[in-house]
Amino acid sequence: MHMKTGVEQSVYALVLLNMLPDKAVLPGEAISQQLGTSPTYFQKLLRKLVAADLIASVPGIKGGFKLKKTAAEIRVYDVYLAVEGQQSLYSSHGILVDMLDLEKEDHCCLLNNLMEEAESSWKSVLKRETIASLADEMKSERFQDKVEALEEWVNQKMVK
Repeated sequence: MHMKTGVEQSVYALVLLNMLPDKAVLPGEAISQQLGTSPTYFQKLLRKLVAADLIASVPGIKGGFKLKKTAAEIRVYDVYLAVEGQQSLYSSHGILVDMLDLEKEDHCCLLNNLMEEAESSWKSVLKRETIASLADEMKSERFQDKVEALEEWVNQKMVK
């Protein structure tokens, strides 16, 4: 399995938006610069997050983005779904059927149950973590000075 960088970028964008006070927004271009991502690609990610009702887009000169739900309500899995979609991580290609020369209607795969269990476990982990839990972890002593600088950056870039 290989997850696109869009999931990581989206999660950290939401962590940044979590730093905003009420009624403030952060321009997409500023977020893109902070994350070091292509503005064009990042705009596509923002549209996916808006479509998933995770963030709100405020149009206009003083526009930007803000969380639509609280950080505690947004699970990392929600972000994954918004960016990657619902597809399963594993899909059998019928190799066992060919290998054992089985009838095509006997389509079976020894890996299906194993992969479904692994995917279920993986989803469970992503569902228990939220943007709030990641933001809290980021505020630990280990990153305290850097987080204060990042919060100052958010205060400079936000639009009220």
